Formats: sequence, C-alpha cells, structure tokens
Amino acid sequence: MPEDSRLKRAGVTGFNKPKATPKHPTKSHVVVAKVGNQVKTIRFGQQGVKGSPDGSARNKAFKDRHASNIAKGKMSAAYWANKVKW
Repeated sequence: MPEDSRLKRAGVTGFNKPKATPKHPTKSHVVVAKVGNQVKTIRFGQQGVKGSPDGSARNKAFKDRHASNIAKGKMSAAYWANKVKW
C-alpha cells in the first residue's frame, strides 16, 4: 500500500501517532487519525499551554469540560488533547 500523502504533509511517522508542532502559529500538535477506512488530519492543543498533573483541579476541569468530545474517540481533537497533553 502506498504511503498516504497526508502523513508526509503532516510530518508524522504513521497513523494515530501525534507529533508536536512548535512552529505552528496556534496549535501545538498534529495527528493523522485513522479508524477503519476513515482518515483525518487533526490539529489540537493550544500553543504554549502545558497540561497539568493527574488529579489537579485544572486536569479535572479539562476532562469534565470536554468529556462528551473525548468520548467521540480517535477522530476528535479533544481525544488527542486528553491523551497527549492532559
């Protein structure tokens, strides 16, 4: 199977492998998400913002605020932000 052009354009090594994008003006990470035959490039995370340790008030607030979007799975930006940054 030939390599998907979206992987090269996003600069990632494979599907569902997030990568930091320090030079992007607004988003801190990119991932080319793949579930079945569906493929989508997702940019997520606010540039310059760090997550918080598990159990902190900020961490809990993020997870509570975005719970419905995180539950949508790998095709949502909230899922990846939760997994990578929080």
